[in-house]
Amino acid sequence: MFSVAIDGPSGAGKSSVSKAVCNAVGFRHIDTGAMYRALGYAAVKSGVDVSDEAEVQAMLDKLDVNVKFDDEGQKVFVNGEDVTGKIRTEQISAMASDISKLPCVRAFLLGLQRKTAEEYNVIMDGRDIGTVVLPDAQLKIYLTASVEKRAERRYQELLAKNENVEYNKVLENAIIRDKQDMERKTAPLRPADDAVIVDTTDMSFDESVKMITKLIKERM
Repeated sequence: MFSVAIDGPSGAGKSSVSKAVCNAVGFRHIDTGAMYRALGYAAVKSGVDVSDEAEVQAMLDKLDVNVKFDDEGQKVFVNGEDVTGKIRTEQISAMASDISKLPCVRAFLLGLQRKTAEEYNVIMDGRDIGTVVLPDAQLKIYLTASVEKRAERRYQELLAKNENVEYNKVLENAIIRDKQDMERKTAPLRPADDAVIVDTTDMSFDESVKMITKLIKERM
């Protein structure tokens, strides 16, 4: 199987770009961020204190998380519930960042992520794919953009969903998320040593997709 690892900060467009590239090359898109959001959703739903690792581990012991694919792409299920459409709020995003710091959480999802890459040609995006999850991926990409540009994209995305948000708050959340992701002890966000850096600050969505599609075809 051919694996592409795409890492980068929150709001860099990893999922949307990865989905479009998958359509171009016929791969499966694996959104690991959705898996962490699913755990964040479960924590919110059950009232778990994510600063208490023992409490989180007890929650994980009762959870069955898996992914399925249909014409719309990846779906994430928690104990049989399709949570795909319920995990894109700012609350769940913040909870996912908090819960992803815990070693027990990353270990819980690692097997699922690697197993999926063994079964399909995949583009897997996240924050530690090239460095931890798929260190032998045939192509590693670090997709990034300025924090202001990433916040603006996220702000427009939330407005399109009719969510009542302020740009400054979205920017503040993005800055906090970057700090948390880059400074956490377990699998901090950083480019893999052999990653191709793709900065999309001044690139359109289509330009980003074309560049990554070209990189994959060259590597294959």
